[in-house]
Amino acid sequence: MSSDWPLKELVLIADEVTVGYVGPMATEYVESGIPFLRSLNIDQFNINSNDLKYVTPEFHHRIKKSSLHPGDVAIVRTGKPGTCAVIPDWLQDANCSDLVIVRCGREIRPHFLCYWVNSKATHHIESHTVGAVQQHFNVGAAKTMKVAVPSLHKQDQVLELLRGLDDRITLLRETNTTLEAIAQTLFKSWFVDFDPVRAKQEGREPEGMDAATAALFPSEFEDSELGYTPSVGRVSPTGVTRQIRDEVSDGNVGLRCANPTYRLGLVPKGWRPVPFTDTVYVIGGGTPKTSMTEYWNGDIPWFSVVDAPTITDVFVIDTQKHITEKGLNNSSTKLLAKGTTIISARGTIGRLALVGRQMAMNQSCYGLRGKADDDYFTYFSTCRLVESLKQRSHGSVFDTITMATMTGVFIIYPDKAVIRAFETLLQPVMDRIQKNLEQAQTLATLRDTLLPRLISGQLRLPDAEPILETANA
Repeated sequence: MSSDWPLKELVLIADEVTVGYVGPMATEYVESGIPFLRSLNIDQFNINSNDLKYVTPEFHHRIKKSSLHPGDVAIVRTGKPGTCAVIPDWLQDANCSDLVIVRCGREIRPHFLCYWVNSKATHHIESHTVGAVQQHFNVGAAKTMKVAVPSLHKQDQVLELLRGLDDRITLLRETNTTLEAIAQTLFKSWFVDFDPVRAKQEGREPEGMDAATAALFPSEFEDSELGYTPSVGRVSPTGVTRQIRDEVSDGNVGLRCANPTYRLGLVPKGWRPVPFTDTVYVIGGGTPKTSMTEYWNGDIPWFSVVDAPTITDVFVIDTQKHITEKGLNNSSTKLLAKGTTIISARGTIGRLALVGRQMAMNQSCYGLRGKADDDYFTYFSTCRLVESLKQRSHGSVFDTITMATMTGVFIIYPDKAVIRAFETLLQPVMDRIQKNLEQAQTLATLRDTLLPRLISGQLRLPDAEPILETANA
C-alpha cells in the first residue's frame, strides 16, 4: 500500500537547520557545568548520558549558536551518521559538537521527524556521507532530506502508538536504574563501608539482614598491612581506608614509594587485602578470520565494545555480530559462561557487561570469572576497579588495561561465605534487571518492525492496533 502523504525537504518544514560546534574541545571540558553532547551521546530515539561531558557557562555562551533546547532534533554527523534523538526536557540547557540541529516548524512534530530520520532516511544519509576514513553527514545534505508530512492530526495518531511503546521501554529502563542502584548500594555497604561489621562492633544488629547472614560477618576490625611490589607499579585506593589514601600523596595512586609496605588501617577481622587478579580467573578473547565466511553469521554472539550495555542495564544478551562454532574453534576466542564479567581493555576503555547468555568476545576485552564461583561480587568489584582507574588518571583518558593494571588494584576480600550470601540476596534483583532488559528489547524490536510502515503511512492505524494489543497481553 502506498502513502499519499506529501514529501517535503527538511529545510522547508524546519525553522532552523544548523550544526554543532566545530573546533578543539579537549581543554574545554570541566567536571560539572553545562552538558555537552557528542555523537556517542545520541542513540536512536534516546539521549545516552554515558561519558557525558560538561563545559563552563562562559564557553557555552560563547558558542551559543550550537546550544540545544528541549524539542530540538539532534542528528549525528560522524561515527554513526543519521542516528537521531529529540532533546528531552531534562536537558534544559546544553551544547554540542558534531551534530546537525533541527528546530521544527509548525508542520512537523519533533518526535515524528525523529522517527522518520531513524527509519526512512537511511538511503538519503548513506548517499550523502563523505570522507574516506571517517564518514560525515553534512548540514547541507540534511537540509535536502525528503520527509513525509501528513497532517498534524495523523502525526499525533502515529506518535501515540509509537511513543506508547517507547514509554513502556523507558519505564523498564528506569526500573533497571533503580534496581542497579540498590545492588550498588548493597555492595558498597557490605564490602566498602563494612556497615554490618561496624554495627556488630557497636552491639547493634546489622540492618536489613537475618541472623544467619549477620553471623557471617566478623564483629571487629584488625590492623592490616599491604605489601607493595615495585614491579607492579601502582597501588589503588579501591577498598582502602582514607589513612592509606592520605599516605599515598592524597590519592595519587600512580606515585611510587621506597617504603615496601603501606598500612591499610582497620579491615574486618579475617578479611584479606589482595590484588584484584587474585580474586578472578582472567579470560582472553579473539577474532575469527574475517576472510573466512564460514566463521561468521552463526548462532554464537560475539561481543565487542559496541555491544556494551548502559551501566544500569548491566547485562549483554545479544550482540551485533555472531560467529559459528567453526569460527569459535579456529580462533583464540572462547565461549564465556553466563555470569562472566566483560571489561573492555583497549580502544574504548572500561566499559562493562555481565554476560546474560553464552557468548564469545574479541581480543580487546577481558572476561572475569570469580574464584568464589560468584557472578555479582566480581561484577561490582570490577565497577569499582574502573572507578579507581579513573581516579588514577585524574580525569584524563587511560589508554589500556593490562594484567599489571588489574594486579595493582587491591580489594579487601571477604570470607567466601559472605560472598555466597551476597549472591543469594542479589539474585532476584539481578534476574529482574535481565528480564526487564529482555522485555525492553522485545518491545524495541516490535517498534522497529512497525515503524517504517507506520511512519510512511503504509500501515494504517487500525491494522497496527491488534499487533500492539498482542504485545500488551
